[in-house]
Amino acid sequence: MRLSGKTALITGAARGIGLAFAQAYVREGATVTIADINLDAARKAAAAIGPRARAVALDVSDQDSIDTGFAAAIADMGHLDILINNAALFSAAPIAEITRADYDRLFSVNVAGTLFCTQAAARHMIPRGTGTIINMASQAGRRGESLVATYCATKAAVISLTQSAGQNLIAHGITVNAIAPGVVDGVHWDGVDAFFAKYENKAPGQKKAEVGAAVPFGRMGTAADLTGMAIFLATDEAKYIVAQCFGVDGGNWMA
Repeated sequence: MRLSGKTALITGAARGIGLAFAQAYVREGATVTIADINLDAARKAAAAIGPRARAVALDVSDQDSIDTGFAAAIADMGHLDILINNAALFSAAPIAEITRADYDRLFSVNVAGTLFCTQAAARHMIPRGTGTIINMASQAGRRGESLVATYCATKAAVISLTQSAGQNLIAHGITVNAIAPGVVDGVHWDGVDAFFAKYENKAPGQKKAEVGAAVPFGRMGTAADLTGMAIFLATDEAKYIVAQCFGVDGGNWMA
């Protein structure tokens, strides 16, 4: 019960990593709002978790949705202690085939969504003099990858935003840090694998098997592998950690 009495809002939490975080936070005693563009899925996820989980509609690419979603979640929970900026999109293409529409779509969700959700949380947390913000970065934000230029750039921006926001908001008692996963197994990887099957002429499932085998730990990560860091960064044990990005990737990246 390391998060007993705390409240959290997690974006994009109706499935995958965000859902695993919501489940883990409730097990640790927190009250959690699952904020997702798919409200039906968010409600089903919250119902399955139990009475300390609730759902709110939130499109992180739309400012009105951010304002409305945060206001509703805070009114429901009473206050907000923790924000996890988890919502994100992935895309892949060679440089010569990247479209402006795809670029705009990824930056709107992955970067602007992180920034303006952080802003919404900070405006509530600053008068209280306390709070925790955790951004989901990626090992892709630490290095370029041939077919993943736009996604890599968005996650590099998330790491930079974490550093800037961390330095700015610690003056108000708010810590901002990031988690950089490596390759994480899940439904989303079917889509990732399909991109590589298309552009690298691989059989379905081949890229996924290759990247899993290349992880020094010996396998792809799982959402459960990330929950320990997400819990730790939200506890008082981490209150002196500011503006850092932690790799949880089975040894794929050595900082």
